[in-house]
Amino acid sequence: MHSWSEKIQAQWSKKNYLCIGLDPDRTKLPLQRASASETITAFNCALIDATKDSVAAYKPNTAFYEAYGEEGWTALKATCDYIRSAVPEVAIILDAKRGDIGTTNEGYVQMAFDFLKADAITVQPYLGGEALRPFLEHVDKGIIVLCKTSNQGSAEFQNIVTADGPLYIHVAKRVAHKWNENNNCALVIGATYIDELQAVREATPDIPLLIPGIGAQGGDLGATVRAGARNMIIAISRSIIYASQGPDFAEAARAEAQKYHSAIQEALVQ
Repeated sequence: MHSWSEKIQAQWSKKNYLCIGLDPDRTKLPLQRASASETITAFNCALIDATKDSVAAYKPNTAFYEAYGEEGWTALKATCDYIRSAVPEVAIILDAKRGDIGTTNEGYVQMAFDFLKADAITVQPYLGGEALRPFLEHVDKGIIVLCKTSNQGSAEFQNIVTADGPLYIHVAKRVAHKWNENNNCALVIGATYIDELQAVREATPDIPLLIPGIGAQGGDLGATVRAGARNMIIAISRSIIYASQGPDFAEAARAEAQKYHSAIQEALVQ
């Protein structure tokens, strides 16, 4: 079994930086089965088969599964199981944005790492490093901390000025220099804020970045790659998984994924 760091480093060595968000909305899916769990699982597995040679990671967001209750959790578990079986070298990032007091976090840890067997999870920093200790102590797992998110309202708190500058810079430095004792931390930085992305990269030159916001949210891929420069995971969801809502959805997703993969390679040499 390979750790999160080993998996993602191996992908970077192959110049794979793309992460596909597996965020299925059953009402938009071009195939339908008898139940929500069967429909979502079949859709995800087809996408995985079609795109697995051009990705560094898959990132299911738990909200899209929780919406369907027990059937959604069944589909999420089946999806994670399938990734580990079909492409064990590709990382699973559970986009759950968890974070609570320590004992509650132990339950989240069991869900993410024992039940789903994900390689990494997104967490929020608001309760501090002490509360996140149950995550951080898992040296073989990636702990990806929200820093500067891609939504329009992110400045309300994240841009508040501190002694280190904006709060997101304070978070970035705290994660990189205090929480990353096991070299298993990363930061979430939205591609919709290129100047902030560049500032975080300058403040924390070595920490991995998970970068959403390309595609449907309008982030500039070339500028994002140049700002992130290295140790980056470019997360794209809707523009790939819904590239077609017809029977050719998997083929269309493959073409779109390969288009983004190629565009990342081009940006890296500019």
